[in-house]
Amino acid sequence: MNPQVADIPIAHPDLESAQKKEKHEDDFSSYAPDEKPDFTAPQYQDPFGNEEDAEVKYKILKWWQCGLLMVAETVSLGVLSLPGAVAGLGLVPSIIILVGLGLLATYTGIIIGQFRQRHPHIHNMGDAGEVLLGPWGREIFGTAQVIFLIFIMASHILTFVVAMNAITKHVTCSIVWGVVGMVISFILSLPRTLEKMSWLSIVSFVSILSAVITTMVTVGVMDAGHGVVAILHTNLLNGFSAVCNIVFAFCGHAAFFGLAAELKDPRDYPKAICLLQGIDISLYLVAAVVIYRYTGHDVTSPALGSAGPVVKRVAFGIALPTIIIAGVINGHVAFKFVYVRLFRGTDRMNKNDWVARGSWIAIAASLWIIAWVIAEAIPVFNNLLSLITALFASWFTFGLPGIFWLHMNWGVYFSSPRKICLTILNILTIGIGCCLCGLGLYVSGKAIHDDKNGSSFSCATAS
Repeated sequence: MNPQVADIPIAHPDLESAQKKEKHEDDFSSYAPDEKPDFTAPQYQDPFGNEEDAEVKYKILKWWQCGLLMVAETVSLGVLSLPGAVAGLGLVPSIIILVGLGLLATYTGIIIGQFRQRHPHIHNMGDAGEVLLGPWGREIFGTAQVIFLIFIMASHILTFVVAMNAITKHVTCSIVWGVVGMVISFILSLPRTLEKMSWLSIVSFVSILSAVITTMVTVGVMDAGHGVVAILHTNLLNGFSAVCNIVFAFCGHAAFFGLAAELKDPRDYPKAICLLQGIDISLYLVAAVVIYRYTGHDVTSPALGSAGPVVKRVAFGIALPTIIIAGVINGHVAFKFVYVRLFRGTDRMNKNDWVARGSWIAIAASLWIIAWVIAEAIPVFNNLLSLITALFASWFTFGLPGIFWLHMNWGVYFSSPRKICLTILNILTIGIGCCLCGLGLYVSGKAIHDDKNGSSFSCATAS
């Protein structure tokens, strides 16, 4: 038998490149012909470029380091506000909402990774906005991301002030502790790569885990709980305020594009998401249920106050690293947004000279000062933070990922039963984002209206 020779088509590199470029251009079909973007422009390229001979290499992050960074920027002292949310809703609805929203946040996090895989040049929400809406989308989404991250930074400065006042029994002015927190955060923000920041995330995780365990053991020993109910009848305002505490425990998605951009192997991104969600859903569920079981409807928020004055001080001391580091990692993402916007497409991205280092230091110092001023100057900061979170986090975590999926699957929504189910799920996800944004703004706005306390740059105890 004579051997048969089959012609095997060989993929030509130039052809593959042309096909990728054509596909990339199709994603910007909403542009008018004379407004088509230049796809060789810096904003459409990998922000970190070819790092083979780079002085500073960014894309060296392992998946477990990325996952721990996600844990550090998402899971902070807010976990100890969840028992109060359970007290506001009842045990059964709280467990259903917590697990359900946790699984949905896992799905939307994976969608963000798929969207970036489709558009590898995306480094932040601004880049994603440009894919969806052109230049206007880039500016709107990018500005929203930076504002949101700066408010998160400010919230961690304020939480540091609360912790230090509790630990020291208010031995000095709150403004002093605010400055101390800002300076410590600035110093820890100096590394330019997330790989170096990832080691801080390990410290942060050990810190918050230890603080939660300390609180759970203490309230369990005290066993002062009463009034534990399965389902609590409440009104819209109180009920949705409790739901918001659960929702915003999963609102780390604003940083996911920036974290994924520095992965050594982008295909490992789903592993990082699963690590994050496995840890935070488990930790949230155990902490919320156990602390509520042993404190009842009288649980304070955060739950450290239910553990007694001495243990409260000890637990705040244990939690100090996570209070600082969570703010630092969110800050790093904000700094990197500005740095990439300034130097994308230039060799300055990978340089380690005095201009590059000086620029990074100046950006970090500027944003930390802005965050400190916001934390100190706004009398109703906590309520304003809730409003900002409702406005932006609801979209970053739920609404936008649903839109990303619809954009990626344009024209094939009903091509198969599986696609139909996914289309319904993502439309539902967008609806959840809209609902959380609208009702969250109402609840936060009413809280701001009703809050008559607080003053700017005050030495009084922050709370």
